[in-house]
Amino acid sequence: MAEARTPHATGSLPDDEDARVFEAVGGDWSDIAEEAARLGEERIVVNMGPQHPSTHGVLRLMLEIDGETVTEARAGIGYLHTGIEKNMEFRTWTQGVTFCTRMDYVAPFSSEAAYCLAVEKLLGITEDVPERAQAVRVLLLELNRIASHLIAIGTGGNELGATTIMTISFTAREEILKIFELITGLRMNHAFIRPGGVAQDIPPGALDTVREAMPRVRTYLGQLGDLMLANPIYKGRTVGVGHLSLAGAMALGITGPVLRSAGLPYDVRKAFPYLGYETYDFDVPTSTDADAYARTVLRLEECYQSLRIVEQAVERLQQMGPGPVMVADKKVAWPAQLAIGADGMGNSLAHIKEIMGTSMESLIHHFKLVTEGFRVPAGEVWQTVEAPRGELGVHLVSDGGTRPYRAHFRDPSFNNLQGVSLMCEGGQVADVVVAVAGLDPVLGGVDR
Repeated sequence: MAEARTPHATGSLPDDEDARVFEAVGGDWSDIAEEAARLGEERIVVNMGPQHPSTHGVLRLMLEIDGETVTEARAGIGYLHTGIEKNMEFRTWTQGVTFCTRMDYVAPFSSEAAYCLAVEKLLGITEDVPERAQAVRVLLLELNRIASHLIAIGTGGNELGATTIMTISFTAREEILKIFELITGLRMNHAFIRPGGVAQDIPPGALDTVREAMPRVRTYLGQLGDLMLANPIYKGRTVGVGHLSLAGAMALGITGPVLRSAGLPYDVRKAFPYLGYETYDFDVPTSTDADAYARTVLRLEECYQSLRIVEQAVERLQQMGPGPVMVADKKVAWPAQLAIGADGMGNSLAHIKEIMGTSMESLIHHFKLVTEGFRVPAGEVWQTVEAPRGELGVHLVSDGGTRPYRAHFRDPSFNNLQGVSLMCEGGQVADVVVAVAGLDPVLGGVDR
């Protein structure tokens, strides 16, 4: 809606009786209906979501339509608001990992990595993190990128009625989730990447498991390509649909596969390397078609590039052999560099027995570290990583205490959702679902 105000009401324009200031304000369902009734116009407004399965669970779309054509599209968010950023102000720096891993729950390792890299910058220990821990992080991040893209491809196919695309994608993703469970003890919401390194080293046989799984994942990716890329029905539903130009994507701050589908090869792993990504050999695929089909092709190709990185990370870890995966500073390292308990969370019984039976100082230090946490020097830092959906940034502010003064995340899904109106307006109602699937938003990251 637009509300006309006189220049005298705002005090910002010259004294001109013909001048008007139009202030854009948000409107809910009832507001839109009331405005339509007041103007006497015949307007059909369709409320899609938040329960609609094609809106990825909790995204609400308000569509004004003329026949089958969408004339206006608005995205309504906030239905999954969890207060993660505010909650982090009341937890220790290490406990913050448990919160941020639940934002983009399809790609939790990206949030964990961005947050921990930022904490390490504030602590000044970036160079002290063991090389083995960095390689484990890269391994998990790239496996997670493949799993996330498989969700995007699978759910996008299912929303078009192609159930087989979904079943193959989820079967391939299951191979990766089994690896996550083997290494971290959990399939998602891992809280495995910690400030200073990772919670524990990968278990014996994990690298062999990864090697055995990757050919199966590659086979599934080939099947998905055969099912979609030359399929006339799939191409008919996606080619030219959800078009978003490079200028539009850059103006809205859209990143990730959506931006690269418009021709710009921007990837944080190449532009601002972290975790030693500059030492890995991989390419950044792009397209200039800027439609839903191009985004599917790019995500498939990015999966193959991630497989290349995974193979390199596995080889490095094999050559390194066993070693530390947490900084040596005992004032930061938590849990201590010993095996964690059978529940995957607490310290092992052997460690508890040692600190309780042999050293009172160790027991006191352990108690303070777990309950109070370590202190981080005052300051602020900005850290970005290339998440599966685009550039994920974290702004951390410390006042010198044991918990963040402020934590704010730039989630790529939040920015990417701004493209909904540009991608949908002027198109068919049925194409809205395709456009949203091409964006691949995860509302846990949007609402936080």
